[in-house]
This record gives sequence, C-alpha cells and structure tokens, in this order.
Amino acid sequence: MAKLFRCMLQIVDIERKMSTSSSHFSIANQLLYVNDKIKAASVKRPQHLQYSTPRLVAVSKTKGTDLIIEAYDAGQRHFGENYVVELHEKANDIEIQDRCQDIQWHFIGHLQRNKISKILDVPNLFVIETVDSEKLAKALSDSWGKLKKSGHLQVMAQINTSGETSKSGCSPSEAVQLVKYIKEHCPHLQLLGLMTIGSFDHDINSGPNPDFQALFDIRKEVCQSLNILEKDLELSMGMSADFEHAIEMGSTNVRVGSTIFGERRGHQEKGTASDQSVQTDQNRETNDVQSSLNKIESLALT
Repeated sequence: MAKLFRCMLQIVDIERKMSTSSSHFSIANQLLYVNDKIKAASVKRPQHLQYSTPRLVAVSKTKGTDLIIEAYDAGQRHFGENYVVELHEKANDIEIQDRCQDIQWHFIGHLQRNKISKILDVPNLFVIETVDSEKLAKALSDSWGKLKKSGHLQVMAQINTSGETSKSGCSPSEAVQLVKYIKEHCPHLQLLGLMTIGSFDHDINSGPNPDFQALFDIRKEVCQSLNILEKDLELSMGMSADFEHAIEMGSTNVRVGSTIFGERRGHQEKGTASDQSVQTDQNRETNDVQSSLNKIESLALT
C-alpha cells in the first residue's frame, strides 16, 4: 500500500513537470519574453530617442492561423507577412476575421506591381513596409485612390543599406528622392517611415551594425532635406537575432518571427539563444520525466 501511495505521488509530480515543460515554449510566454527585452533595450537608448515605445511585429510567415490566433489572444496585434497570396488568404480567413478583429497586418516582403490589387484587398492592412521605387509608389497611390477607401494607405520606403543584390530596396543615395516623390506625387499614400533588412551575419559584439547606423543617418538626411521631424519618420529595422541592438540604435518597429513562433518550415531564421535555452530545458525535463516513470515501473514490480 505504501508503495502504491508513493507511486501516486510521483505520478502527480510527473504531471506537474509535464505541464510546466509544455507551457515553457508557449507563444504567450515568448511574447512576454520579447516584450520584456524590448522594454529593457528601450531604456538604454539616448534620451532624444525615448519619444516612443517600439512596435513589435510578429512575423507569421508560413505559420498556421491557429498560431496567429494564439498570439492574438495573448495580446499581440501587429503581424507581418512576406508573401502576398499567403497574407491575403490569412487576412480573409473566416476564423481570423471573427476572432482577431483588431489585427493589423504589415506586408514586409518584396511587392511586384502585378500583385497590387490583391495586397490592397487585404482587410486590416496597416502598412506596406517595402516600397522601393517611384513606379511602385505611384502604382499603389493610383490603385488606392481608385478604390475610394477612407484615409491614406500607409507605406514605408525600403532602403538597401547593406548593398546586397539579394535584398530589395533603393540605394541610400536615392532615399531622399524616393521619400520626396512619395510625399509630393502620391496623394493617397502616407509615409510612415523607413525600413531596412540589413546584413544577417553582423556580429554585434564587434560594434554597432553599420546597416542600422546607415538607416539612422539616412533618416537625418531625409528629414533635413524635406523639413520633416525625425520623430515623425519611423525606423523599421531589427529581427529575431538583433532586435534589441536595433532598438538601442533607434528602431521604432521590429520584426520578430522565430523567437515568438519557433523555427519556420522551409526558410528558417538562425536559432536564437532563447529558442535554444528553452529547447534544452524541455529536453532535460523530458529526461527527468522518463527517469521517474522508470522508477515507478520498478516500484510496481517489487
């Protein structure tokens, strides 16, 4: 009888461990983790950059609607998608429309002009972050005007600060002209800010990311040339591996995917320290649970 009682106590303890382990990597916990990091990085910024709290965009590319709803239920409102068709399908999903009525979509992938009609059909479209040419800006403005929707379409000008041919965006030398064109020749667009992707392999231990510094300097140049207040022009830079560093350098909009949702299928971001530490904890607890089960089996047989 005493052995049976001890077995029951161990089963209760195993259930507690399994519950704790399964909740470790919940999307809600990861969102809390990321938001805490955002707050901590924000207070490290110089005083003149303390005018706003950075916005978190949860990058849900390739993730199912169930995970988006889970993040929404945990308080997340801004979500980013890279592909027009995928964004259109998710935004028009009946369950998302029913349960996520305040969701705000960011398009953060390369946009072709032949996809403009579909992207503008996305409900709750907050901003297109990747306007990289005058032709694209003009086409978006004209198409939005024809739809006769209320308000302006929010956009960001994408700048290729790293100079990599694999990345979209206008060159830094063209940034002032692109912003000027949007403001003067695109009456249906509202310029929200500047966006860059930056190099993926920068080691932050070696110093400030030059691509982030470049965007920060470009904003200064744009604002001085076009008489815009710097606080009125956002900076979208920073992803899972470097969002804290980006915030310290002035980012007001960070795009975080794998740290919130885990590794993506297909195109995967480099694993973060948070992902790896959580997975290590889960593996350790799984081994503990298995060890306890073996002990119970041994007790039951004696």
